[in-house]
Amino acid sequence: MSVLPEVQGDYGRMYNFINGQWVTSDAARELDVANPSTGGKIGTVPLSTKEEVDRAVEAAQNAFWQWRTTPPIDRARKLMTLRELFEENREELARIIVQEHGKTIGDARGEVRRAIEAVEVATGIPSLMMGYNLEDVAAGIDEYCLRQPLGVFAVIAPYNFPLMVPFWFLPFAVGCGNTVVIKPSEQVPISMQRVMSLVEAAGFPPGVINLVNGDKEAVDALLDNPKVVGISFVGSTPVARYIYRRASEGGKRVQCQGGAKNFIVVMPDADLEQTVPNLLSSFFGSAGQRCLAGSVLLAVGDVYEPLREAFTAAAAELKVGYGLDESVDMGPVISKGHRERVLSYIEKGIAEGAKLILDGRQVEVPDYPEGYYVGPTIFDGGAPAMTIAREEIFGPVGAIIPVGSLEEAIKIIDECPFGNAASIFTRSGKAARTFQYTVRCGNIGINIGVAAPMAFFPFSGMKDSFFGDLHAQGRDAFNFFTERKVVITRWF
Repeated sequence: MSVLPEVQGDYGRMYNFINGQWVTSDAARELDVANPSTGGKIGTVPLSTKEEVDRAVEAAQNAFWQWRTTPPIDRARKLMTLRELFEENREELARIIVQEHGKTIGDARGEVRRAIEAVEVATGIPSLMMGYNLEDVAAGIDEYCLRQPLGVFAVIAPYNFPLMVPFWFLPFAVGCGNTVVIKPSEQVPISMQRVMSLVEAAGFPPGVINLVNGDKEAVDALLDNPKVVGISFVGSTPVARYIYRRASEGGKRVQCQGGAKNFIVVMPDADLEQTVPNLLSSFFGSAGQRCLAGSVLLAVGDVYEPLREAFTAAAAELKVGYGLDESVDMGPVISKGHRERVLSYIEKGIAEGAKLILDGRQVEVPDYPEGYYVGPTIFDGGAPAMTIAREEIFGPVGAIIPVGSLEEAIKIIDECPFGNAASIFTRSGKAARTFQYTVRCGNIGINIGVAAPMAFFPFSGMKDSFFGDLHAQGRDAFNFFTERKVVITRWF
């Protein structure tokens, strides 16, 4: 394979986007942005100061009232224009995602499509923001409820979906009449840099949508600024706890999507020809770096041995490499440091007695020897108490655990502290209903390996996978980004 031309690309130093202007940060600190497929530098991101964050919040606050009084249909039209710009530039956006994150071009195209779908749902704001009313709640008295925007919201985004996750929040927030400050992950700032140019082209008024690059200093500035009324976050559970506590203590409304440990149950009656391809995508898509990735495979009864053989054989055939190559099935993990973290979990699995039946530690990608690659890795003979079966690895590492019954599988899932997603593969309606009825996870898949809700449904989560009351997307989003005001009227 010849070296792809994008390898040598450098996107330069990132800018902040504040009050409709591209602003060079004065920050003394900065980080190199690496292409995880090659290990090469493709940009530089400034780690903005508290003062720069405060300026972005001030711009959003100043823009709020004019945007709040803009008719909802006009706000929706701006989103419609943005949607068309996304469509026109979707391939470029996907290729940027591949270069800064490492996922395959197919996965990246899917990510862009999901962001577009979120914008499409948010264009329904004129209907979805409607309140309700009732005449004659008492003699001559009417009562009605209005939905109203609140002010400045902040979006603190993760690295694993650099474009899609900010759009779980952004279009709903601005559609409802709020203004927004986005802090993308400092590991993957390029996608949202390009998106801001589309926001600019769509004609959003200055200050409605702002972007500030940075790290924890920028996050803390958003959490502590009294003009920020709400925080939307996706990331690890420890950070979610920190953000939820600090922001809520400041009186903000908060939605924090945390970590995950997702179990997939395969019943003896499952169709393995259909099941195994779904498992491959779930466990190894995006190199396991997604909060809905399968992590532990619970094989019920007699399906254990045939499932283990079929799953391992198929995973061994996956092609690992640079995701801009259309033939590649799996790319690298995000960074050298994260690669070391994933490898340390593999060592823990071995030390705790699990059998390594597919070892991805020595995978080689000859054209890109400096990339952060870990091949598909599978443990057999694991136990629910093992580290690899309880902690979030966030890499292409799976464990197979045999269980005797569906009830035993559900017990294992419910004893896990996380509750993001769980799936079952079966032909039995009774087993499927029992699973969806009893498992304490927010997103349930039935013969679906990645239980990713569409934009018109909430991205749910339970236990240590979510902190807050209202989730991203769907009806929850319209409730999170508005307040309900009740008006009671009587005319003499």
